[in-house]
Amino acid sequence: MDTLEAMRIFVAVAERSGFSAAADALDLSTASVTRQVAALERRLGTRLLNRTTRRVSLTSTGATYYQRAVQLLAELDDLEAAIGAQALVPSGLLRVNAPVSFGIARLGPLLAGFRQRYPQVRLDLSLSDRLVDMVEEGFDVAIRIARNPSPALIARKLAEARLELCAAPDYLARAGTPRLPEDLAGHQCLAYSYWSGGDEWQLQGADGEHAVRIGGGLRANNGDVLREAALAGMGVILQPDFLVERDLASGALVRVLPGYTAAPIGIHAVYTSRSHLAPKVRSFIDYLVERLAPDAPPAAAGGYRRPSA
Repeated sequence: MDTLEAMRIFVAVAERSGFSAAADALDLSTASVTRQVAALERRLGTRLLNRTTRRVSLTSTGATYYQRAVQLLAELDDLEAAIGAQALVPSGLLRVNAPVSFGIARLGPLLAGFRQRYPQVRLDLSLSDRLVDMVEEGFDVAIRIARNPSPALIARKLAEARLELCAAPDYLARAGTPRLPEDLAGHQCLAYSYWSGGDEWQLQGADGEHAVRIGGGLRANNGDVLREAALAGMGVILQPDFLVERDLASGALVRVLPGYTAAPIGIHAVYTSRSHLAPKVRSFIDYLVERLAPDAPPAAAGGYRRPSA
């Protein structure tokens, strides 16, 4: 049995919820597809699929195997594509989606350098904080800031962002300075609509973890709006360092509960291809890995520069 071929056939059956549909997609007979999946199950010593007369579904073990199989096959395809594409020059239109704040603060200043390096690539950048449907909306690559990107997408980690808990000095002068995470429950906490924790902020300190339920008079789906509200003295925000670091350096915002931290979140490039990456996509992701590294030099003159630590 060709294990890789059987794995590909299993993934096709799982994604199409049936042997016949997978056979049609792969240009194989239904009997051949059924034999390959059965042989794979015998090799693994476990059932991967539940079979009924009407549909096929994954077992719990099958769901785990499916996720890993998809990743392994994608990595293999990408490796083969990388070898085959070494002589190709990145070119064509590259459609990129990124969160608004990150796009302005981090991505924008890097685009000139990418274009200088790859002049045959034309960039189409769309900024939005919502999770776009990459296939439906035709994006080649998206930047996702999350602890766990969707398992349906292939992700490459570019960097990490610290989360800063901060407020304007005049707000703290009026409302008082929190001493413990639990004190935040009595403050105006400005909430980010797409925060994965909902109305709960989790902080870690020397005394352990604290999960604080927050509330306030403003919720927004954009970090820049929340930053402006915090600067205006409306309350406390929990936002990535790239959004507020200049304000912290200038004193316009100050850290709240400096003895407590929120877990950092990953900055990932995600894409949908499970066969290979076009040279324009691979070059863009590699460039971001290089330029977002902690020891990378600042962007070109006129662009955003990180304050020195």
